[in-house]
Amino acid sequence: MITGAQIRAARMLVKWTAADLSQRSGVGVLTIYRAETADATPNMLHKNMVAIRATLEDAGIIFLDSGDIIKGGRGVRMRR
Repeated sequence: MITGAQIRAARMLVKWTAADLSQRSGVGVLTIYRAETADATPNMLHKNMVAIRATLEDAGIIFLDSGDIIKGGRGVRMRR
């Protein structure tokens, strides 16, 4: 799964507000704000996490996990 910090960073990379992500993903804006405050994996419904991740990936985001040593560990980047 992804962390709140990754959601925040991904949203900034695509230059979306929380309201933009909410509208595109179908997840409530308050749920997005709560998720983004979590340092670890946010405590949220699995379907909401899947929707947020899929929406950001469709926008060109690649999520890097903690085992991704070659790319520097957990984080996000834009698809080339």
